[in-house]
Parts: sequence; C-alpha cells; structure tokens
Amino acid sequence: MIVVTGATGALNGATVEHLLKRVPAHRVGVSVRDVDRARHLADRGVRVRQGTYDDPAALRDSFAGAEQVLLVSSSDLGADVVAQHRRAIEAAVEAGAERILYTSAQGAASDGPYPPLAIHAATEAILADSGVAWTALRNGFFGDLNQLLGPWRRTGVMAHPADGPVAWIDRADAAEAAAIILTGDRPFDGPVPLTPTDAVTIDDFAAIASELTGRTIRRVVVDDEQWIADQVANGTPEHAARFTLTMFRATRTGYFARVDPLLAELLGREPRSAAEQLSDHIAA
Repeated sequence: MIVVTGATGALNGATVEHLLKRVPAHRVGVSVRDVDRARHLADRGVRVRQGTYDDPAALRDSFAGAEQVLLVSSSDLGADVVAQHRRAIEAAVEAGAERILYTSAQGAASDGPYPPLAIHAATEAILADSGVAWTALRNGFFGDLNQLLGPWRRTGVMAHPADGPVAWIDRADAAEAAAIILTGDRPFDGPVPLTPTDAVTIDDFAAIASELTGRTIRRVVVDDEQWIADQVANGTPEHAARFTLTMFRATRTGYFARVDPLLAELLGREPRSAAEQLSDHIAA
C-alpha cells in the first residue's frame, strides 16, 4: 500500500490521480484532515483515513499497512513546521513504513538564501536519521503565476526586483513524477532533483507573454525598497513582501538556476515549458 498525505491539496491530490492510473485503488490510501473532502476518492476504492501532522495517533492509524508514505510539506504558516514533519516521519516509522517520501524543494539547505529551504533541509535531516529508506523529491519552483508575475495583463508591465533564472516546474509534472517514483522498480534514495530542462527569468516570461498575446509586455526592474513600498501600498503586509524579496535575491546568485534531466527521463517526454504554463494561465 502507498499512503499519501495532503491528498485534497493541489500537488498530492494530482499525485493520487496519477497513482490510480498505475495501481489498483485498493493499494492507495490517503491521510487527510477532512475525510468529507476525500469522498470522491473513497467512492473509487481508495482507503481514506483522517490524520493531521499535529495528531500522532491519528497519523499512525492512517499510515497503518503502508509500505510507502508520501508526506507533503506542511502549509500551516502558524505552526512549528519542522516539528510537524518530525511527528509525521515518526508516525510513519512506527506504522512500519519501509520508505518515506517527502515533497522537498530545489536548493534545500540550512544556510540557503530563501527561508523555506531551511525547513526542507531540517526535514531531510530527520528523514536521514529515521532508520528507514527515504526519498526527498526536490521539486523546482511551482505555484500561482498570477502571484509571481503580477497584473501584467492589465498594465502591460512585469515590474519586479532584479532576478535571475529559476527552474520553474509545472506542478502537474511534479505530481506525475512522484507517482512514477512511488510505483516504479528503480530505488531513489536521498534527494532527487525534479526540475525542467530550462530555467527562466522574468524577462523570459515577458517575452513569452508578448508572443502569446500579440502585445508588447515590458519587463521593468524595480529597486528592492521601492518594490517593497509598492507592495505595501497595494495591501501586502511588509513582512510578506520582504519574505518574497528573499526569493528574488536568491535567484540573482543563480541559486535556483540548476536544471537536471531526470524529470524528463521519468516522464518520457520534455517537462511542460514556461510558455505552455503561461499559456494555460492566460486561458484560465
């Protein structure tokens, strides 16, 4: 059995859908906060049990019988996320899981320039000390392009701080790769890089947007502090804006520029490009 946490979320929810194309439903279990939201999975034969990273007993029950457990990184911004991950890992070990997989991130490091990287690094260290086989799925950046690129369709401008190349992955590709790894015969031990084969900058996105829309979309570089002031004026809390700025600053050093061919190898095709992802965003 393969048990997946966060199965009502975007990433691991998509992973479960890919698993169901590769293995019988009775071999898939999910651990979710709200079992009602996973009713569509239960109706298809998936084992649905309630579990949260703050309830070790519930986690052990939801992981029972699992050969592999896939843990999604916590999105609880108000929690001690590393402690949550430790509880989940310990519960998986106590439940008898033979391998634990975790949705980590490219560049995970305790001294990385982007704060979430330290959480991923700490979690990987806990996995390494767990006593069972483990895999860290180090996904490239993914997320809401509207949030990243701003209101460019209205303004015709992508106005952001100076940046550098980023290995921007399609979340759907990350989910499919996770399912392939979970159901394949090839062992993946430790960190596994899952990135597209090209890294892109905001300049690249502006050029792609211009081609897709037939309009000239300009890339404007904004001074860091001016960008912070603009974000705050538009209603973003200053601490949130400064957090985002750390990502831009990290990209300037090439920290997220590294790409790897493994994702394409796993998928049997080229990962979806930034142009394809932006085209979807425009059509949505």
